Amino acid sequence: MPKRVFSRKVYKKDKRKEIISLVLKLSVLALIAAPVVMVFLFLYYSKDLPRPEKFTEKTFVESTKIYDRTGKVLLFEMYGEEKRETVPLDSVSDYLKKAVISVEDANFYSHYGIDITGIFRAIKTDIIIGKPAFGGSTISQQLIRSTFLTPEKTIKRKIREIILTLELERKYSKDQILEWYLNQIPFGPNLYGVETASKAYFEKSAKDLSLNEAAALAAVIQAPSYFSPYGPNKEELVNRKNYVLERMNQEGYITKEELESAKAQELAFSESVGSIKAPHFVFYIQNYLLENYGKDMLEKGGLNIYTSLDWELQETAEKAVLEGVEKNKNYKVNNAALVAIDPKTGEVLAMVGSKNWFGDPYPEGCTSGKDCLFDPKVNVATYNIGRQPGSSFKPFVYATAFSKGYDDKYVVVDEETNFGIFGGKPYIPRNYDGKFRGPVTLRQALAQSLNIPAVKTLAYLAGQKDSIETAKKLGITTLNKPYSYYGLSIVLGGGEVKLLDMVSAYGVFATEGYRIPPVSVLRIEDSKGNILEQNNKISKMVLEKRSAVILNSILSDNDARAPMFGYNSLLYFKDYQVAVKTGTTDDFKDGWIIGYTPSVVLGVWVGNNNNVSMSKEPGVVLAGPIWRSVMSYILPKLPRENFTPIETIEPQKTDSEIIEEIETNP
Repeated sequence: MPKRVFSRKVYKKDKRKEIISLVLKLSVLALIAAPVVMVFLFLYYSKDLPRPEKFTEKTFVESTKIYDRTGKVLLFEMYGEEKRETVPLDSVSDYLKKAVISVEDANFYSHYGIDITGIFRAIKTDIIIGKPAFGGSTISQQLIRSTFLTPEKTIKRKIREIILTLELERKYSKDQILEWYLNQIPFGPNLYGVETASKAYFEKSAKDLSLNEAAALAAVIQAPSYFSPYGPNKEELVNRKNYVLERMNQEGYITKEELESAKAQELAFSESVGSIKAPHFVFYIQNYLLENYGKDMLEKGGLNIYTSLDWELQETAEKAVLEGVEKNKNYKVNNAALVAIDPKTGEVLAMVGSKNWFGDPYPEGCTSGKDCLFDPKVNVATYNIGRQPGSSFKPFVYATAFSKGYDDKYVVVDEETNFGIFGGKPYIPRNYDGKFRGPVTLRQALAQSLNIPAVKTLAYLAGQKDSIETAKKLGITTLNKPYSYYGLSIVLGGGEVKLLDMVSAYGVFATEGYRIPPVSVLRIEDSKGNILEQNNKISKMVLEKRSAVILNSILSDNDARAPMFGYNSLLYFKDYQVAVKTGTTDDFKDGWIIGYTPSVVLGVWVGNNNNVSMSKEPGVVLAGPIWRSVMSYILPKLPRENFTPIETIEPQKTDSEIIEEIETNP
């Protein structure tokens, strides 16, 4: 036995030695083969490579053009003809040079074109944040890539990039490379080079930039379209600018005091650069393009984007919004937004995100996104936070009740009612005029926008959960909190919504139950005319026809709404059947009006960006004139269509069935 044990140990030791020996041999072979393989790869991929002799010449880059629906009106051109003013390196602010180096290539002056440390740092950062957000390319690599190579991400392209980068570093000084880089990189639509960008964004030469301004320009480099000072992502630009300042501090270029001082300063950009039409809509489109095609494709792909926008309608809408807000100033109204949609196709025909994109924020010195009564660049039509819709939310609740078998003749009592405790106090809603009307039909209640019957309809007929789900099915995207959060006040507009969502959702009523999500892009072609994308959205039934027909009949019934609005109100068009609903929040922070025919849905919001209350006037007074002005322009251009008559709809529940249901479920 002892001998057997000994022999096993010897056998194991010998086996271990053999494995170690094999690993060592393979390692030596790999070390010998690696240089040979690398030389072979470099020789193979360096065939016919261009030589980095002239960096003032750049390969042709085609611009991306955004058109209206006709393809005849150019709304915006992205990275078209390069506008560049070349300047020597000594005419560039030291702040800007240090900002760019800090955020793009911290080891620029110490590496030989390829920064291994930077690559590993980028990989580590990507792992920490969970996504590939930071690259490891040096300034020299970026210069080579943008000058000679395609943006494709392949091993072949990367090797060619490395070869050219090493050759560039061998032939030219660091300062020369940095000068070429700063004069070539894009900073936004048609803006190439630091001098052009500095004059466009800050109306000063690149040599005169402050620390804060230099950091902002350096921040734009990563994604010029996304970080545009005139787009919807200005807050992200400021965050990125602050990150650049922190990197400058980490690299020892600025002190902690300079860092904090620059962070505290407000950035003051000049007016929007370049020609742009329908800017809120254009940047809405641009966000879609960035998400689906990426910035490289937009910068260099030569795409032609044909949008859904009706330019003549857009011009009319912009004028009506601007004039309407000016007339409303006495009512403490400083802004308005408008959206028009074709309900049959979902196509966005007009989008006005504020009264004037090119206007100045008001009051002077206010902070965008915080305390401005008027914030020109914020697109209220698509604003993520949303606004309360007031009574314009009621149709979703009534549509839910109709889907459960109730009809416009069903009677509820308009009287003072305590609906229980909500928010720590009794919930006792009031009608706008403070009056009670006793028994009223659902037709009268909705047409006259009576609050107490609406809450009863929600509480006893439709149900809160089902009503919110109806709104979601029709296109409202913002009601994502627990049902208990909203309470019964949801029927009076107690939840935030977007104007675009509301107009799209009303489109379901116009089509008698069919929904198509908003469509803004009709077709995208590449520079050779090949179609990359074409709208092929189809409608889907999300609401039964009966509910839509009853609702359309009520909202277009001038006689039914006359006791509240009058017979010749802004809502009434003598020769057209137009359904319309207004809305006003309890605190008069928001005024709404959304009206539609089978061919168009038009919605208008009025208010103040910072949620300060307006004068105590309803939505029909404040938003109505804008809405009527644009609707008067649209109607003669559309087919004269009427809604399906309510008489064609068979009732689903008899009176006795409804009474029995109420008695069973009081």
